[in-house]
Amino acid sequence: MKIRFFVVGKTSFDDLKVGEQRYQQRLGHYCTFERIEIPDVKNPKALSQAQIKEKEGALILAKVNPTDFLVLLDENGKQFSSIDFAAWLSQRQLQHNGAFVFVIGGAYGFSSAVYDRAQFKLSLSKMTFSHQMVRMIFLEQLYRAFSILKGEPYHHA
Repeated sequence: MKIRFFVVGKTSFDDLKVGEQRYQQRLGHYCTFERIEIPDVKNPKALSQAQIKEKEGALILAKVNPTDFLVLLDENGKQFSSIDFAAWLSQRQLQHNGAFVFVIGGAYGFSSAVYDRAQFKLSLSKMTFSHQMVRMIFLEQLYRAFSILKGEPYHHA
């Protein structure tokens, strides 16, 4: 399974960077994993929120391949337990031959073009987390999903 993980902007907190790196390394045991950083939009103070979303959206879509299964991490997406997320991932893996692309957008969300291209929206919680924290939380849940599917002891249910 190939997973590509798109994030808008850099992670600026060292403790979060360490956590992201830890889970990215662990994911390498289960899948081909690639993290792609979408650069922040230049001169954002001169732009409206809609313009920022459009520019970020164009940068995101330029990196999505036609055969990719695009999943947006979005507050209005489907929520799963860890076990249900693992089952969803397993089922989708059987149905899809291309890469899975999970995207964490910028502070203002996604453009309509990105929403139109996406095949699924996923929410990690009803709570709001910073975009930088969500990166590590999602990577941990992705790692947990693979450990559940392999019957490994990381997840204690």
